[in-house]
Amino acid sequence: MTNSIPEIRDADFLFVIGSNTTEAHPIIAMEMKRAVYRGATLVVADPRAIWLTEVADLHLQLHPGTDVWLLNAMAHVIIEEDLVDHAFIEAHVEGFDAVAAAVADYTPEQAEQVTGIPADHIRRVARQYATTERAGIYYTLGITEHTHGTDNVYALANLVLMTGHLGKPSAGMNPLRGQNNVQGANDAGASPVFYPGYQRVTDDDARQRFEAAWGVPLSPFPGTTLPAMMEGVKHGTVKGLYVMGEDILLSEPNCRDLEEAMNRLEFMVVQDIFFNETCRFADVVLPAACFAEKDGVFTNSDRRVQRVRKAVEPPGDARADWEILCDVARGVGYPMPHYAHPREVYAEMAALCDKFAGIRHERIDQDPRGLQWPCPTADHPGTPTLHVDGPMRGKALMTPVTYRPSAELPDVEYPLILSTGRTLYHYNCATQTRRERHAPLTQPENFLQIHPWDARRLGVAHGDRIEVRSRRGAVRARAQVTKDVRKGCVWMPLHFAEARANLLTNEAGDAVTGTAEYKVCAVAVARVDQDGDEAVAAR
Repeated sequence: MTNSIPEIRDADFLFVIGSNTTEAHPIIAMEMKRAVYRGATLVVADPRAIWLTEVADLHLQLHPGTDVWLLNAMAHVIIEEDLVDHAFIEAHVEGFDAVAAAVADYTPEQAEQVTGIPADHIRRVARQYATTERAGIYYTLGITEHTHGTDNVYALANLVLMTGHLGKPSAGMNPLRGQNNVQGANDAGASPVFYPGYQRVTDDDARQRFEAAWGVPLSPFPGTTLPAMMEGVKHGTVKGLYVMGEDILLSEPNCRDLEEAMNRLEFMVVQDIFFNETCRFADVVLPAACFAEKDGVFTNSDRRVQRVRKAVEPPGDARADWEILCDVARGVGYPMPHYAHPREVYAEMAALCDKFAGIRHERIDQDPRGLQWPCPTADHPGTPTLHVDGPMRGKALMTPVTYRPSAELPDVEYPLILSTGRTLYHYNCATQTRRERHAPLTQPENFLQIHPWDARRLGVAHGDRIEVRSRRGAVRARAQVTKDVRKGCVWMPLHFAEARANLLTNEAGDAVTGTAEYKVCAVAVARVDQDGDEAVAAR
């Protein structure tokens, strides 16, 4: 995030796209509602009606996978009506002319034909965003989980840069991190292309710095992304896995193929706080401590590093993840230092990373607000808003993008578009939340949201048992007939092991990141009678 979560309440315009914020990021959604109650304009772009749309000034209910058309059409209006920030572009931006040429043909009228959003709504939103000083963009997996997810992000960045909404309070470009401390994991180097502090593994100076600190030679080549690892498992080129805090048999797309391939692994370790679906294939399961059973730090979406303190002792043989990893490293022959406390681990990282150099456990122990990086020195106050003095790279780069359809579109055999996501009552793979005694009462089984028009056509009533089929598999769930979804679209959460949505999803990935297209998958739906036989097929 270029900006901070507390800044949201002071925004005058909020553009939320591809984010079911209330259910996936409820604290951030609370700040958005505060802004709305204060008088801010909220626009939500999402194929589905979500809780935020109830308080939004406008809901842009676009066809799934057409984000580039919407965003390029907004850019078209901003340029056509000369609403760009010429001074900001001249001082801080390169590539504007290429983007202007790329969006010239993306008129709102043509965008309406592709996205389903009225052209006058597109013009209205573009004008409001461009002419409001405190205007922020907020997005998450609904933008990135596409075969063109990187293009979606570039298109959003183009809007930010052409309007000068960077380096200002309550504005900027704000990706909302999908899970707790995922920002901290990336900061610490849980990436195939970065060492801690976002120092590239291909950078000779960075590599030599870490080689000197760690006492081993390091590869100059990027590592393997998660989607590439899963492909390696399926094709037999990956022989072993070490899985931490991830139930890949629920979270990975086309998981039936992955499940079959796991039988061919030579060795797999799973390190987690609960036994999950992936543990069934593990040779070794290492019990880890949960957040309340260990000390350390969390880094949240807005780069804020805060202390976490042990409340209770871990049960049984469970241990903190860092302790387990240190012992494993020693077991394979690396002389890992014997850290007395996680503060020493963070201090080592901070000493090697300019962004975190001024952050220490001792410094944030006394302040529950924590510190936001970059924080380069011990007396630096932290950085609530990035790029205040101009883009960090010198000049920000605008990148032209063109629309590419999703990898799998509806046809006669599979006429509906499935998107998947999360609900408020369960968290990610529900490894934790489905063990909570009240959760089964609130949301006991998987369900599929379907529009009344599609339900009538298929003879499906609210509460019916249905089967959802794709080219990769089939699951059974309960029908939830609702106008929250568009006609021709259905939606299903990913939380349920007994009805895995990711038996259906397509593993086609983004060309840059490899992220799978969880948000667009062609399916058919049929009602299932009491004997379990298919009663009506979607044709």
